[in-house]
Amino acid sequence: MTINSPLEQFEIITILPLYFFKINISFTNASLLMCFVILLSLFWISLILFNTNYLPNNWQLLLEEFYLLTINLVEENINFKGELYFPFIFTLHLFLLFSNLLGMIPYSFTITSHISITFSLALIIFISINIIGIQKHKLNFFSLFLPRNVPLIIVPLLISIEFLSYLIKVFTLAIRLFANMTSGHTLLKIIAGFIWTMLLSEGLVSFLHIIPLFLLIVLIGLELSIAILQAYVFTLLTCIYLNDVLNLH
Repeated sequence: MTINSPLEQFEIITILPLYFFKINISFTNASLLMCFVILLSLFWISLILFNTNYLPNNWQLLLEEFYLLTINLVEENINFKGELYFPFIFTLHLFLLFSNLLGMIPYSFTITSHISITFSLALIIFISINIIGIQKHKLNFFSLFLPRNVPLIIVPLLISIEFLSYLIKVFTLAIRLFANMTSGHTLLKIIAGFIWTMLLSEGLVSFLHIIPLFLLIVLIGLELSIAILQAYVFTLLTCIYLNDVLNLH
C-alpha cells in the first residue's frame, strides 16, 4: 500500500503544453480552475440578473448580501472615493471567494494555495495602487514615507523604515492567503490519510477511525469558514492599502 504525500494535491499538472519563444505558457490544472472560477462567477451573476423578482429568491438574496458586504467594505475603508474602484474590488472578492471554495471540492485544485498566484495577484494590486497614488498626488505621494514634524536627524532612518514596511505589504498580502489555504488543505489531507490507514487496519483500531472522522468533519467546516474569511481579509486589506494612497495616511 502506498500513501500519497499531503502535498501532492498542490502539484501543477500540464494539460496542454504550449511554448512561446521558449517561454512555458502551458494550460495547466491551475489554468483550468481559474477558467471554472470565472465561468461560475459569470453564470451565477447572469442567472440572477435574468431572473430578478420583487420577492428575491435565495440565490438573489445571497448575491445581494455579498454585494452589500463588499460595498460596505469600500464605504467604511475608502469612503466615497472608493466608488470608482468598486467594480474591481467586487470582482476581486468574488474571484477569491470562488477560488477558495472550489478548492474545497475533493480532487479539485486550490488556486490560492500557490504562492506564485497569490503573489502575482498581490503584486498587480500593489503596482496599480501606487500608479493611482502617483497620478492623484504627483510628487506629494512620496510624503507617505515621511510623517510631519519629524526631527531632521532621524529622517533618513525613518524614510528607510517606512519604505521597507510599505514594500512588505505586497508579501504579507500574498503570504497570508497562501499560508492559510496551504496549511488547512494539508492538515485535512493528513487526517484523511490517517483515517484511511485506520480503516485498513484490523480489530479495535479500525473501529476507532470514527474519532478522527468526526475531527475531520469539524475541520472541513472550519476550513470552509477560513476560505470565506481569507477572501474577505484579502479584499479588506486591498481597500485599506488603496485608502492609504488616496488619502496619504
